[in-house]
Amino acid sequence: MAKKAAVIYWSKSGNTEKVAHSIKEGLDEAGLEVSLLKVDEAGDVDYFDYDLVCLGFPSYSWHPPKPVDDMLKKNFRKHRSEGKIKPSSPRVPGKFALIFCTYSGPHTGLDEATPAGDYAGQFFDHIGFTVLDKWYVLSEFHGWEEGNVKGRMGDIRGLPSEDDLMKITREAEKIAKKL
Repeated sequence: MAKKAAVIYWSKSGNTEKVAHSIKEGLDEAGLEVSLLKVDEAGDVDYFDYDLVCLGFPSYSWHPPKPVDDMLKKNFRKHRSEGKIKPSSPRVPGKFALIFCTYSGPHTGLDEATPAGDYAGQFFDHIGFTVLDKWYVLSEFHGWEEGNVKGRMGDIRGLPSEDDLMKITREAEKIAKKL
């Protein structure tokens, strides 16, 4: 039986959506059965129906966007009411999560994204999923040219590039083969 994965994402400008599709492609190539869902389509998704849940979003002021935060909190309340949140958060065998966060970092770089990834990862850690990794993907800041060329990250126009996306596909394939 093929292992199942869900790639759940929220994207405003398309950067996170590109990454989500690249992850799906890698997971598909590794033979997983993959559901690709936008956050607004994933409201009733039970993470426990999947071997791997990949959650992606852009960093907004060091935090996931409100629709992602709302989904995480809703699922947290559901899992708590079902008794799935236990003291010391014991690992649930065969249940894994991957967090991916797009960011532009025009002010302080990667440090603008890591709090958002860490925050989202905690929701999975609390239900016993092993968080395999948190990927931070440098991406163009759509609508702010100055932020794209004068920020700490240098010239980020056009990111993520096709090469970046191909690397993400390969890394997703590697992760899937280890499940």
